[in-house]
Amino acid sequence: MILIVDNHGQYVHLIRKNYDYLNIPAEIVPNTTDPDDIRRRADGVIISGGPSRDRAGNSPQIIEELAGELPILGICLGHQLMAEVFGGRVDWAAGREDYARTEIEILDHEGIFEGLPDRITAWTSHRDEVKEVPDEFLVTARSDKCEVEAMRHRELPLYGVQFHPELKYTEYGPDILKNFAKLCTKA
Repeated sequence: MILIVDNHGQYVHLIRKNYDYLNIPAEIVPNTTDPDDIRRRADGVIISGGPSRDRAGNSPQIIEELAGELPILGICLGHQLMAEVFGGRVDWAAGREDYARTEIEILDHEGIFEGLPDRITAWTSHRDEVKEVPDEFLVTARSDKCEVEAMRHRELPLYGVQFHPELKYTEYGPDILKNFAKLCTKA
């Protein structure tokens, strides 16, 4: 079971809907859920996007406490929270991205990007972005608008994407979510 932590983002239900189409069990839980409850029920965790860190609830604690125990994928705000939890830096995006298709260059095909081409078009929407990745992380995708479109931990199954794989406008979005589900069965 993949648990999707709801950070009040407008696309959270589309993450679960993608997993429904893929026949992979997934459930949305509030971001007030205790990390121990998630630990007992989940094979993997997705930290969803959302409007602000102020409304992220327990998401930072979930990332911190479950890192190394369960695979975690952070999407948009979840990606930014993961960077902050591990000592990275998040700040205002130089060119604020409001609902735009963006060409993403994939730099590392391990994990969630396995089997994908070197370039995809993805749907982006954010005001903040990761400016410095934590020491334990690698940048795995970039764009002309954002240097850290995606990252992964060097050893643990921890992944973050700034863009939205759950949207139909993102090429290979279902493949990214399916690859994450595969990582959850290996953990």
